[in-house]
Amino acid sequence: MMSFSKARKEDVCQITGIEGTADEEPKEQCQKEKNKMKKPNTLKIKSLIKHRKNSKSEAALTSETLLEVDLDAIEGIAYSPGDPQVECQKQKNIGKISAKIKKWQRNSKSPETPTDNAVELDFNGNLEQNRLAEAQQQLLEAEECLFSSKEVTRGKDEEDKLQMDYEIFILRLRLVIQDSFIEDNQETLKSALISIVKEEAQDRRWAEVAADQRPIWRPTRCRQFHDTLLQIIVEQRMKNADEQNNLADNLSTSLKREVFRLGKQVQKDLLRVVRNLRECYPPDFDICRLYARLYHQAFSTRLQEFSRSNISSEECLYILSWIVEYYPKDVLKYKELEEHINSSSLGPLLPEEDLERLEKQYFSYKENEIRKWLSNAFEKEVKKWSDDIEPELMDGYYFSNFALDVLPLVDGAVKDVNTLLSSEDKAWSLLNQLDSFFLSYKTSLEKLIKRNPENIPKTLSANLDNIYQFRDYVQKPEHPFSEDTRTACLSTLADLKNICHKYFLSRIHTELKPLYQKLWTKVWFAGNSEVVEELVKELENYIENFKELKPVCREELLAELHVEVMVEYVRRMMKRKLKLKDKEQQEAAAEFICHDSSKICSVFAKVERNKHRSSTK
Repeated sequence: MMSFSKARKEDVCQITGIEGTADEEPKEQCQKEKNKMKKPNTLKIKSLIKHRKNSKSEAALTSETLLEVDLDAIEGIAYSPGDPQVECQKQKNIGKISAKIKKWQRNSKSPETPTDNAVELDFNGNLEQNRLAEAQQQLLEAEECLFSSKEVTRGKDEEDKLQMDYEIFILRLRLVIQDSFIEDNQETLKSALISIVKEEAQDRRWAEVAADQRPIWRPTRCRQFHDTLLQIIVEQRMKNADEQNNLADNLSTSLKREVFRLGKQVQKDLLRVVRNLRECYPPDFDICRLYARLYHQAFSTRLQEFSRSNISSEECLYILSWIVEYYPKDVLKYKELEEHINSSSLGPLLPEEDLERLEKQYFSYKENEIRKWLSNAFEKEVKKWSDDIEPELMDGYYFSNFALDVLPLVDGAVKDVNTLLSSEDKAWSLLNQLDSFFLSYKTSLEKLIKRNPENIPKTLSANLDNIYQFRDYVQKPEHPFSEDTRTACLSTLADLKNICHKYFLSRIHTELKPLYQKLWTKVWFAGNSEVVEELVKELENYIENFKELKPVCREELLAELHVEVMVEYVRRMMKRKLKLKDKEQQEAAAEFICHDSSKICSVFAKVERNKHRSSTK
């Protein structure tokens, strides 16, 4: 007797038109079988069922789809030339199987429940009505009749017929599983799964019997067959991932579009498993997790292929984004899927060595990108200085885009690296570039002051705002600087601020020098109020010149000016050029000191009050 699996494989090949037809005489077919060459194990066959008119084109493996079927994997056999008599016997069965396939094609509706007055269906009738559970039960009963007693003599024809019926049943089972994603097929699928559960139970029963006493088709391994076929179905659906998804058209490369379609296919199909297929399966199949594992493996395989090819830095970033962000959060953690899928058991999408290679490529890309951004922004700013271009006025303040051109790009790159690589050390490494950047900024600003172009006061006013924005960014603890880098950057930024302040304040003190020289002299003692009033008036004029500085910049500059004016006042007092002869003169001088201090302080207090009024409007 020929092998059940071997015969089934040969029958499938014959049914799909590999060689020979059901219309030929058995002898002619037998002669052809003798002359046949050895066939390859992997064959392209067309799906044998014409699907329903209302089925969606992407719902299943259709009659128009060429399906790669690895028969060795599904049936656990290898092709070998058969005995001529066995081959001839096989050919006698082909016509019958072909006829049944044609009936399945004509009737692919859900199983029908016979009415009370209906005639009880036989095996073939149940298959035609898609009642696979009932058809399989009839096979089990026939098997019990033939093999239940050693004393019963089994006829060869009876055993051959039952074997052929099993072959037909397994083939029909296969087609139903292939149609799992067709919505109208759900009831048929339920019936098929009931039959698989019973077949598994029957296999376990026969496992306790000696091999030579079992039917030749035992074990049928329907559960293993089912799981292997699902893997092929998943791989095929991923291979034919929805190319009509218009959202992918916005992506810049074919690889990005392919990754997007694959990811969306995983999400779409897993949702259909949860919404539709889950109710068809017995709980012990754990079908949601099985499909999740199969789609995870298929997606992983494709991503490995991409990661090992020559991909661009942008494509590298896109793949990493799917691995770290989109797939675990938008797919596996999707609300409807999360409770049915144990995502922690799926493992990583990429092996460690592939992931490390992508991360290394991506980090190198980000380092070069930041270096390029800083260089371009710096050259652009320095060129404005060289051309002595007057800065823009915005809301009444001198303004430069320098910090705004740099900080969002750097901050975005650091956040991306933190998110995709989960590495604080790498984020530190990116921010280390700001240290050398600020040093170059300082050198260029010093050169600018030495040249002293016409618009330098306005240029420095705009750059003070930049310096304060940079300082604010570096000081914030949420930005992942190493302590050494943070300290170095803040020190350089303090130097930059002092360079600007020194330019402004040194010119003020130079112009105020004649008034400073009158302090604590006989002229001052004789007409105290006049000297200080003149000094205060000049201070007010200089302060008015700083109105086009941003408030935070003006506040610190004026605070420094206030301190320096008072220091100069005390320095003049300490020179003791004025000789106070008696107590009365000493008391008068002390009163002058209090008066002068109050007058000078009032100038700066007035600026503070005006600032407060402006902020409350």
